[in-house]
Amino acid sequence: MASSTTLFQSSPFSLNTKTKPYSLPKSKPTNFTLKSQSQSQPQPLTHDSNNNSTPSPATPPPASSKHRRPADENIRDEARRINVSQNLFSAKYVPFNADPSSTETYSLDEIVYRSQSGGLLDVQHDLGALKKFDGAYWRNLFDSRVGKTTWPYGSGVWSKKEWVLPEIDDDDIVSAFEGNSNLFWAERFGKQFLGMNDLWVKNCGTSHTGSFKDLGMTVLVSQVNRLRKMNRPVVGVGCASTGDTSAALSAYCASAGIPSIVFLPANRISIAQLVQPIANGAFVLSIDTDFDGCMQLIREVTAELPIYLANSLNSLRLEGQKTAAIEILQQFDWQVPDWVIVPGGNLGNIYAFYKGFQMCKELGLVDRIPRLVCAQAANANPLYLYFKSGWKEFKPVRAQTTFASAIQIGDPVSIDRAVHALKNCNGIVEEATEEELMDAMAQADSTGMFTCPHTGVALTALFKLRNSGVIKPTDRTVVVSTAHGLKFTQSKIDYHSKNIKDLACQFANPPMQVKADFGSVMDVLSKYLQSKAPKYH
Repeated sequence: MASSTTLFQSSPFSLNTKTKPYSLPKSKPTNFTLKSQSQSQPQPLTHDSNNNSTPSPATPPPASSKHRRPADENIRDEARRINVSQNLFSAKYVPFNADPSSTETYSLDEIVYRSQSGGLLDVQHDLGALKKFDGAYWRNLFDSRVGKTTWPYGSGVWSKKEWVLPEIDDDDIVSAFEGNSNLFWAERFGKQFLGMNDLWVKNCGTSHTGSFKDLGMTVLVSQVNRLRKMNRPVVGVGCASTGDTSAALSAYCASAGIPSIVFLPANRISIAQLVQPIANGAFVLSIDTDFDGCMQLIREVTAELPIYLANSLNSLRLEGQKTAAIEILQQFDWQVPDWVIVPGGNLGNIYAFYKGFQMCKELGLVDRIPRLVCAQAANANPLYLYFKSGWKEFKPVRAQTTFASAIQIGDPVSIDRAVHALKNCNGIVEEATEEELMDAMAQADSTGMFTCPHTGVALTALFKLRNSGVIKPTDRTVVVSTAHGLKFTQSKIDYHSKNIKDLACQFANPPMQVKADFGSVMDVLSKYLQSKAPKYH
C-alpha cells in the first residue's frame, strides 16, 4: 500500500521493526433467599400475594438519599467497604460445543487454553442460578448501572459482571470503564446510499484504546491480576497482534502494573497502532512474519514460559466482547434488531456477539436473536470461501495485504466458534475487495462518520445485501465499527490523495490548491457554492 503523498505531510515517526417491544410473561415464583449487599448487585427477594418469593428490581435509591463518600476514599475503596461477596453465580471452562455427556471442566483459575482433545474451550455459566432471576429483573439491573461511576459497574462490561466473570472480587478488576459506546443513527448515510431509515453503527472504537478489544481485555487482565494475587505462575501477559489487541493488552497491563509482551508482524500495521503498546511500556517484538506466524510463535512461547496467553484462543476475552451485543439490545430498549454485521478476522467476535444475544434470549430478556453477518476482506477470506462452499471443507488461506489490517488473518483460531454462531442464527458471510472497502469508508465519512477500514468491510457487506434484496429498506440493521478511524489516518490520506495503486478512489476529496489572493479565493468559492446550491425546478 502507498504510504506517501504530495498533498499531505505524512507522519515523521517511523520504526523498522421496527419490531414491537417484547412483553415477557409473568415469571414463575422461586423459593430461595439472598443476602443484601449494594444497590448495584442482585437484591433481596420480595413476596407476592401468595407469599411466594420473587426477585425485586434493582433500582438505585434516589440521588437525594445518597451521600458522597469520604474525601479520603476512592471508588475502589468505597466498593470494598460496601460490597459483600455472595457467590451466587459461577462459571467454568468446558470444551467448546462438547457433547452434553462430557464431564471435562476446568476452573477459571486454572491456566488452560485447550481441551484434552486439543479443541477450543468456552466459558460456561451456571444458567440455572441465573434463571432464578427473571428477564425483567436482569433488564432492570443492567439499566440501573448505566452512566454510573460505582466501581466496577460504570464499565459497560462489568455492569454485566454476573454474566461475565461472576466470582472475581471487585478489588481484582482492572477497568477503564470501557464499553457504553455510542450507537450512532446513520441517518444520512442510510437514506442517501442505501434507502434505509433504521441503520445504526455501533461505535466500539470509541473506547479506551480505540477498539472493541478493550471489552475483552479488561476481563482477561482482571483474571490475570487475580491469578497473580493467588501466586499462580504468571509473570507477564503476551499476545500476537495485528495492532488493536496489543494496544488493549499493553494499556490494561500498564494500569495494573503487569508486564506485557507483544509479537507484531513487521511492517504490517499502522504507526498509530504500533505506537500504542510502545507508549504503554510493552516489550514489543517486531517479527518478520505475518499474524499467523506470530500466533504460532506466541503459542509455543507461552507453553514454555510463565506468560499468560491473551489472544482470542483464550475464551475469557469473548466474555467481555459479548457485552457489546447485550449493550445493543439495551440501547434499543430491549428490542431486537433484524441484522448485525460484524467484521471478521480471527473470528472470535462474531461468536461473542452470538453468545451475548443467545444468553439474553435464554434468560428471558428478549424472545429472539438477530441474524448475524460476518464480513471479511477478500484478501483474507477463509470463512467466506467456507460459507460459499456450503460449509463442505475449511481451508486456511495465505492472507494478502489489506487496508483492513486487523482482520488480515488466513487461519483464524475461532473458525469453529464462528461457524457454530452463523449456523445457529441463519447467518451470512460476505466479502469486500480493497476498492469496495475503501470506497465504503469514504462514503461513510462523507456523511459525518470517521470510520476504520474494517468498518468499510462491514459496510460493503451491507451494500451487497441491500442490493440483492436480502436486507430490506425497513430492516433495523446494526453495523459494528470495531476501531476508531484515527488509527488509520494514513489510509485515508492515501485515498483522498488518490495515491493508491490500482484504486480509482472515486470518492476522494483532495484539498484545492489556491493562490494567496482575494480574487483567486473568490473564484474558487463561487464555483463551489454554485455546485452546492439547491436546484429548483
